[in-house]
Amino acid sequence: MTTIWQTTRFRIDLARPRVMGIVNVTPDSFSDGGAHESTAAALRHCERLVEEGADILDIGGESTRPGSPAVPLEIELARVLPVVREAVRLGVPVSVDTYKPEVMRAVLELDADIVNDVWALRQPGAREAVAAHPACGVCLMHMHRDPQTMQVAPMTGDVVQQVRSFLEQSAQALRALGVDSTRIVLDPGIGFGKTVAQNFALLARQSELLAPGYPLLAGWSRKSSLGAVSGIEPASQRLMPSVAAALLAVERGARIVRVHDVAQTVSVLQVWQAMHAEEAQQQRSEIPS
Repeated sequence: MTTIWQTTRFRIDLARPRVMGIVNVTPDSFSDGGAHESTAAALRHCERLVEEGADILDIGGESTRPGSPAVPLEIELARVLPVVREAVRLGVPVSVDTYKPEVMRAVLELDADIVNDVWALRQPGAREAVAAHPACGVCLMHMHRDPQTMQVAPMTGDVVQQVRSFLEQSAQALRALGVDSTRIVLDPGIGFGKTVAQNFALLARQSELLAPGYPLLAGWSRKSSLGAVSGIEPASQRLMPSVAAALLAVERGARIVRVHDVAQTVSVLQVWQAMHAEEAQQQRSEIPS
């Protein structure tokens, strides 16, 4: 598996797990809707996440929570473009969470680094929009059905094999258009048309999702499955389960975790890294000279 994620302006070294901080420029996201709706508030949030140690910023102008309505193109552009225009000056890679090819092209013209698409570029023209760019990174996510109906009729059968097959085929379709493998990251889509048990199956068997050879992004932060097992409501109070899930995902091979609570996730991963560094040192010292 490659340890470099090639993006527009950065080659992101994934030898160390990376924290992607969520910036929702929306009034209706499931856990922090409206908190960063204005451009000024969103930019302050971007700056704070960078100060807290975010390796990547992920900016989104349309909620994909279950049941959320689609946002017209003009509104999404008006929300996202002013934030991206300023965020690219903060010194970290900027990802944009969108499935609309028009938005993809517009943010890439502003030097956005990554397209993060819950539809895995299945909307007409989306795959071509990414392939036309010489270097941008892309995250392909698995979603069952669509945001309006995904939790009405969740997946059935072996979810892990279905998700792996879908993601592998999505990557192959993009590769067929000339996109290098180093630009591609995969996301199993925790909570997107899956039951609680299925989400945890994706975590327990996450190693199977690594088999195609692409880095994995895990997005467990504040998800309803964490509320289901912990009993914690509202979503904004799910800090501890979210950090635990992020750590478990990294332990099982995820190279990027997409989170709301950046500072806490960064600190937990620093402890994890310190332990593994010492473990590696011990192993080296035990090798006979």
